[in-house]
Amino acid sequence: MALDGGAVMGALAYAALAVAALRLVLSYKSAAHALRRAWRWADERAQAYQYYEVPRLAADGAENPLFRKAAAYVSSLPSLEDADAACVVSSAAKSNDFALQLGAGHAARDAFLGARLEWTNAADGGGGGRLVLRVRRHDRTRVLRPYLQHVESVADEMEARRRELRLYANTGAATGGARWASAPFTHPATLDTVAMDPELKARVRADLEGFLKGRAYYHRLGRVWRRSYLLYGAPGTGKSTFAAAMARFLGYDVYEVDLSRAASGEDDLRALLLDTAPRSLILVEDLDRYLRGGDGETAAARTARVLGFMDGLSSCCGEERVMVFTMSGGKDGVDPAVLRPGRLDVHIHFTMCDFEGFKALASNYLGLKDHKLYPQVEEGFQGGARLSPAELGEIMIANRGSPSRALRTVISALQHVVPPPPPPATAARPPRLTSRWSGHLDYASAAGQSSPRAVGGFAKDAPIREFKKLYGLIKYRSRKEAGVVPVDDSAASPNGRASEASSDKDRAGDS
Repeated sequence: MALDGGAVMGALAYAALAVAALRLVLSYKSAAHALRRAWRWADERAQAYQYYEVPRLAADGAENPLFRKAAAYVSSLPSLEDADAACVVSSAAKSNDFALQLGAGHAARDAFLGARLEWTNAADGGGGGRLVLRVRRHDRTRVLRPYLQHVESVADEMEARRRELRLYANTGAATGGARWASAPFTHPATLDTVAMDPELKARVRADLEGFLKGRAYYHRLGRVWRRSYLLYGAPGTGKSTFAAAMARFLGYDVYEVDLSRAASGEDDLRALLLDTAPRSLILVEDLDRYLRGGDGETAAARTARVLGFMDGLSSCCGEERVMVFTMSGGKDGVDPAVLRPGRLDVHIHFTMCDFEGFKALASNYLGLKDHKLYPQVEEGFQGGARLSPAELGEIMIANRGSPSRALRTVISALQHVVPPPPPPATAARPPRLTSRWSGHLDYASAAGQSSPRAVGGFAKDAPIREFKKLYGLIKYRSRKEAGVVPVDDSAASPNGRASEASSDKDRAGDS
């Protein structure tokens, strides 16, 4: 029996060893983590550190902005998920929105420019709160200031993404009263949901991104960090929706200026601009209708007032702002001084929908990529009929349960549209020169059709050929008046030698 008991004890011991070995093999990650912690503990004891406290309250009792930004930054660190302990909090505004925070006595590590840093929440009993930043002594001079600037920059971006956007409207209040009334900006439009030519959308997105990152660039040029856009086209083509999508993309509040309420003169418009906050989109709709005059004011007086609002000296206080103007008609009846670059940098033309624009809307509203009725819809558009995106969207919303019924309604609507008459034939005009240095951009329409002309940095055809033609015409006339036989400059070789030879012959003939 003793032998049997010893055999049982031995078997139990071997089993225990086997289980321990198996557990060690299966939990090798825990063992590796323990080894890393031991190595880190030994390494930390061999280093000299400098400690910097970031209190919640400053010496005068005011809130320390750096504490709020540092706390937001630390809560976004990936190392917080691997920390030994952290606090889990939920958002009061959104359900199922959880976030980690650094609890009292907890620490989170970070790395910057090759240096290792650590944040510790050294909360005191009074509830004031302190964050302690630990930096190696030999790294503190090199990384401290750039790191704190990095912390503030990241925290500002996080706050801009999470803050609630607001819509402001001028109330027309007298001096001393509230100039703006606000409400939450809940428009759901985004650049991704706007029906627009993909290439055009990419250009607009790139232009907005360049503006967001261009603070140092604008200041180096000595220019106000501001960008202005003109959205023009027929009513219902999506100009206001596109402006809302721009605000969503930028994360900017919207200030909608009603020019009819700003009836106190130019100073009132400037005061409205000075009352706006940075990171805002200032929207002025129906600019052309306002410039036509009315209510006892001439068109010239209103134009002068708008010019001062666009780029007067007071506009220098409007940094980090995007100004968007809309017009329901064309640009022909507007003073060119209003449209010049610097006042309106980017011009985007919104037109009525053609078949390509219809397909984009049908994909968004009805989820259709193709349909047996598409040939009939295309035939209606090829006949010259056009519908606005607003009209097509309303038809598709009303018939969203039946795509076939929606398409038949579109076909019927196209049949009742009277196509516009063809433009009258006009005599040929001299080529119009355009400048590549103005920064003026003329985009295509939201319906997906390219604009007939593009001016500025996005133009694909340079005006050099037009310039040569105009120069040859002037040269031809001058020589004809002087009795000199004209030379065909278009026959010159690409390297310009033939032109030089022709010029030499002309000089010899003149002598």
